[in-house]
Amino acid sequence: MTGDDRPTVPPVRLPAEAELARDALASPLLSRAARLARWAGEGVRVGAGGELSAERLAEAAAHLGLDGDEDGTAQAAWAWDTALDTGLLEVHEDPENPEDAADAADAGDAEGEDAADAGDGDGTAVPGEELSLLTGGGPADVLDVWRGGLEAALADAATPALEDLLGEPGGADGEGRTDPDSLDLDALDWDPEEEADFLDGALGNLYVLTATDPAVAAGAMVPLPVLAASMVVPEDMDHPTDSVLEDVSVTMVKLDEQFRVLEPTGIIAYRPVDTALIEEVDGNAPGDSAVLDDLDGADDLGEEDVARYGMVRLTPLGLYGVRQRMLEAGVHAPVVGDLAEESAGTLLAALPGHGEEAARSEIELWLARRAPLDAARELLAAARGDDRDAPRRRLACQQALSLTGAEAEPALREVLDDGHLGGLARVWLSERGFADVPAPSEEMVFWLTVDTLAAQLATEGDGGESDELRELVRGLVDQHSGFFDKAWRVDHPATGEVLEAMSRVHPDRKAAKDARKAAYRARSRG
Repeated sequence: MTGDDRPTVPPVRLPAEAELARDALASPLLSRAARLARWAGEGVRVGAGGELSAERLAEAAAHLGLDGDEDGTAQAAWAWDTALDTGLLEVHEDPENPEDAADAADAGDAEGEDAADAGDGDGTAVPGEELSLLTGGGPADVLDVWRGGLEAALADAATPALEDLLGEPGGADGEGRTDPDSLDLDALDWDPEEEADFLDGALGNLYVLTATDPAVAAGAMVPLPVLAASMVVPEDMDHPTDSVLEDVSVTMVKLDEQFRVLEPTGIIAYRPVDTALIEEVDGNAPGDSAVLDDLDGADDLGEEDVARYGMVRLTPLGLYGVRQRMLEAGVHAPVVGDLAEESAGTLLAALPGHGEEAARSEIELWLARRAPLDAARELLAAARGDDRDAPRRRLACQQALSLTGAEAEPALREVLDDGHLGGLARVWLSERGFADVPAPSEEMVFWLTVDTLAAQLATEGDGGESDELRELVRGLVDQHSGFFDKAWRVDHPATGEVLEAMSRVHPDRKAAKDARKAAYRARSRG
């Protein structure tokens, strides 16, 4: 969380705005819409809602090279709608005076010719002002136009087909269409806000996975079952039940439908679910599908088998688009490099929320703007303190100092006698082979041990019991005879809390009991 208590997500690395704009222009979403806006030329007759006639729609599909595609006209219609939604096209209504319209047709105006070709229309679609921004504007202008199309696509992806909602394959009017104005949404089993939140949640989870998993950040795709499970399976559930696996399976099918709609926007790279698997989910009774069995044994599946269930990742353009939506929703969504000009205190407070790669990059950018010795002194000064967050700041300080060179040596020697920093200074100097490093006192060793464990606990959160922490605790107790007899005396604000945590995670009953006794004594000494 930030100081103003906004929700926070880990930082991501984004390309330059110009590169993002090039990706947006290359996306089918924007490139097709722009081509149709230019195709409109001096005007195309359209219906009351800006829609093309069937004949004109077929021409639009042919212009896009989609005339041989089974879904060509549907894709052309989507591209046309996108052009309207983004302002690449605008619709001019017919003149109120019929004689004016007739004069325009007699004069050979293109509008008149289009009207003859397409039948009666209600207006004329012409290139809009936004079209010129794609070639004459800056990267920010291009991205603004693209985001307008993205918002419309997200709304489409979160909206099921009306015939699906109504359960009527042919639509409500017998001609394959349903009049939206005649629908009672309250009577339908559909909550638009809930559906939008579902899709936002999926994209948000993908965003966090990209920010925290180096492999995904480098371009690896996320198996759709993994993404679905992150949305459905409770965090504290080690072995999902059949009911939960069923929910995962249904969620996968839903995401597959939505991601197929979103792929042309350029925000995701997507390998769809094998249609045979979707039919299996649709055709089996709950809890009876072999898909559930496969999901339950997913660890044993090969790479190609996993890919059959769908693979997805956010593109760099997708990271940008999702981040912009998060910012508008009030989420604190930092970018790597945001801290380069901030103080050392701000840097150290933020680093624990970064993934390993992002933290390293952030530190390198921060150090690059400062002289090494000055940077080391600033980091060490910011690491002091007895407040609850101080252990994590010192752990982050160690992480930052690990990227400094020999030029920082004087700053580390200056704090050798400091109760908070002397231990980490000795570690830094020793690891680099410097001579004349004084041995730490036993008191300093135990203080640094408690401080390190306190930082680890704070990083993992309440009840953190990772394997890493378990191994650390076991190693410390095994290395120091009578560890708990000495540890409870450590003058550190977190001594009691650390010893209590050690009692929870140490596998040996006697050691765990000794830790509880030591925690009690530390708090009693208080």
